[in-house]
Amino acid sequence: MNTFRATTDKTTKQLGDAAEDMALLHLQGQGYRLLVRNYRTPGRGGGEIDLIVRDPDGTVVFVEVRRRQSARQGGALASIGAVKRQRIVYAAQHYLRAWGQWPPCRFDVVVVQAGELQWLKAAFTT
Repeated sequence: MNTFRATTDKTTKQLGDAAEDMALLHLQGQGYRLLVRNYRTPGRGGGEIDLIVRDPDGTVVFVEVRRRQSARQGGALASIGAVKRQRIVYAAQHYLRAWGQWPPCRFDVVVVQAGELQWLKAAFTT
């Protein structure tokens, strides 16, 4: 039995990166401007934000991108639990510390599931 992955198979990271690319292209097509991609807080146990974009109205949007093959077990959206939301909020606060005055902000989720993109604006609050 061959245990090597075929060259056409993509890794989970590659699939995740492709979902982020798809989400970013969609957001840019709606007039959003990329500020940061894959923002990470320093140290262990911190947070990470897939995309930080600026809405044309000036709102800073922290975007979590989730990719799933199917809706089994609740799909991609169900995979964003309380701990994950807390880490995203922590990372957003960390990112905003450099700003003199905090702009309006929101937390969106882009779900890429079975090749389809669903954008959920204001998916959760702090």
